[in-house]
Amino acid sequence: MTREALEVLLDSVSTWPEEAQEELLRSFSEIQTKYLGVYQLNDDERAAVRRGLAEMREGKLASDEEVAALFNRYRE
Repeated sequence: MTREALEVLLDSVSTWPEEAQEELLRSFSEIQTKYLGVYQLNDDERAAVRRGLAEMREGKLASDEEVAALFNRYRE
């Protein structure tokens, strides 16, 4: 959609019923949050991040060499 087409569409919004304008605002807000907002972790995601950080501190993660060897094994 071109900027001009978007401006024409937005100008027409003022002629819409109030309920439709409110729906558009809610939609805009959801889209903006989806693409530009800060993602909020849920409790399960937060726990997974904490587990991963703990495993990292405990040295339980594979080294770069181990990961490369695994990928190379399946590339052949």
